[in-house]
Amino acid sequence: MATQQFQPSFADTTDFENAKRGFIGALDPCIIRSADGRVVWNNDEYNFLAEECPPTANSKLWRQGQLLSIQGLFKSTNGIYQVRGLDLSNMTIVEGKEGVIVIDPLTSVETAAAALALYRKHRGDRKVTAVIYSHSHIDHFGGAQGILPVAKSHSIPLIAPEGFMEEATSENLYLGNAMRRRAGYMYGNRLPKGPAGQIGCGLGMCVPSGVNSLVPPNTIIYKTGEERVVDGVRIVFQMVPESEAPSEMNFYFPDHRALYIAECAVHSLHNIITLRGAQVRDAKAWSQYLDESLVLFGKESDVMLAGHAWPTWGHEDIAKFIGDQRDLYAYIHDQTVRLMNHGMTGIEIAEHLSLPPSLQKSWFAQGFYGSVSHNVKGIYQRYLGWFDGNPAHLWEHPPKQSAKRYVECMGGIEEVVQKAKSFAEDGDMRFAATLLDHAVTFDPSHTGAKTALASVFTKLGHGSENGTWRNFYLTGALALLAGNRPDPRQSMSTGLRPEQSVEQWLTLLSIRLDGIKAAEECFSIHFHLTDDQRWWRVNISNGALTYREADSNEGIHGEANLTVHLTRLELLQVLSRGNLEGTSYEGDVDLINKLLSLMEGSEKPGQMRL
Repeated sequence: MATQQFQPSFADTTDFENAKRGFIGALDPCIIRSADGRVVWNNDEYNFLAEECPPTANSKLWRQGQLLSIQGLFKSTNGIYQVRGLDLSNMTIVEGKEGVIVIDPLTSVETAAAALALYRKHRGDRKVTAVIYSHSHIDHFGGAQGILPVAKSHSIPLIAPEGFMEEATSENLYLGNAMRRRAGYMYGNRLPKGPAGQIGCGLGMCVPSGVNSLVPPNTIIYKTGEERVVDGVRIVFQMVPESEAPSEMNFYFPDHRALYIAECAVHSLHNIITLRGAQVRDAKAWSQYLDESLVLFGKESDVMLAGHAWPTWGHEDIAKFIGDQRDLYAYIHDQTVRLMNHGMTGIEIAEHLSLPPSLQKSWFAQGFYGSVSHNVKGIYQRYLGWFDGNPAHLWEHPPKQSAKRYVECMGGIEEVVQKAKSFAEDGDMRFAATLLDHAVTFDPSHTGAKTALASVFTKLGHGSENGTWRNFYLTGALALLAGNRPDPRQSMSTGLRPEQSVEQWLTLLSIRLDGIKAAEECFSIHFHLTDDQRWWRVNISNGALTYREADSNEGIHGEANLTVHLTRLELLQVLSRGNLEGTSYEGDVDLINKLLSLMEGSEKPGQMRL
């Protein structure tokens, strides 16, 4: 986050001019409902942002909310339009010879349908002739079923980068439940919209609550420079894997002189590590891809569009935007690594490092979504992991036990609360939060500690420049006051879905196996998939579920306690509910129920809660 010495200028109105440029029409009212009438998106809730920034919000984040809440259909250049403010992300529409190419069909089916309807209202009822997914995050593909007819397969091109399906179905595979809980905090789902509550998340306003879909692509892009003609429109692709997403691509429209830069350059510092949790992104590669974008397309582009926020126009402004974003990620990466080699820890580097003045003064380098602080810690984690090299941190007590000892050392919980209030009164909210967290962890029922911590979280949230930090703090305060602070250890079920691979199904089972419960079990099962003639072997031994794809000889002649012959979809039914109807098998059929009974959350054999 920028220091007080160097700040962007509020007198600079370029972003507001660009956010409104090309405006054609808005959705009025901007309320989108599900089929049963439930509101899944209400952008009108942010009308309060038209007022002056109150003391309960950071003035820069308030300005960002004003910009991102501008909604409607906009003309970016001849033949290219964007719908913004109807979802966390943007839908971009390119007019072709026969219809339209839809880029990144939003998060939910309902918001995608509304966005396309808004376009058609003003531009005519043009059919969808192609869809492009720029990358593997759900806010860029989840609404596809809202713009496509219901069908098992589609004849039009559905274009995505290499690895898209694997990443789209696996990003949350291991820790989907934990990530969803954190995402609720990060996006402020439970917070009321208002000057003291949720005012956006820095990248968009919020996540819609509608139905998600995944329509698999049928056309894959593999390499930079690959060119396609889609509905008469020329497109040149740039592969940027392991940047903002594991599977991602940018693309250029030569005849329109327009660059779509996906999510590699947006009007904010992005996340190297997101607060909801994910694998740390490669900041160095991200920077290098942006440099490549500048070389390939910078001088040729009259307009640059992205999956979030508003476009940038003009060669010079586009080159500066891409170049500064390139330098932003390179600087944070390289300086973090430099200071790591000086022996500093991630926390120390995050406290020490600030951006150069030139970047501090750029609006599009502000920490509205990612922050220098948590991105630095992410880079440290990527290279050196959780341990900071201090032996005292090698085997610390867990939070509950540490809290008990801190409270005892400080003379009891009442003394801790009073000391924390003193730090808060002196303006040290950070240490007050630390002390009060010990108190609440020690005694979650202590009203004074919870109320004081909620007050500190609220003040930290109201002062935060970063939208996700604000939402985390304010949601934490809300949970404390409501008396339902979540237990991070709570268990939630993990579902198997048809679009996932067999390997992903078995992975999900492996992380749901109750290892202690299964410790004395030892058996193996062969699954023979008759529709593609593949064999899978599942082993239970030493409290672990292991699996592999087996060859047919092993399946036919190998030793297994049970062999089941079935189709892929029948396997899904077996793994979900123990339903063997329609299958043939040899061996001990009771092992299916035995397997499912060993899963966390199973109530009785064959009754998995998936």
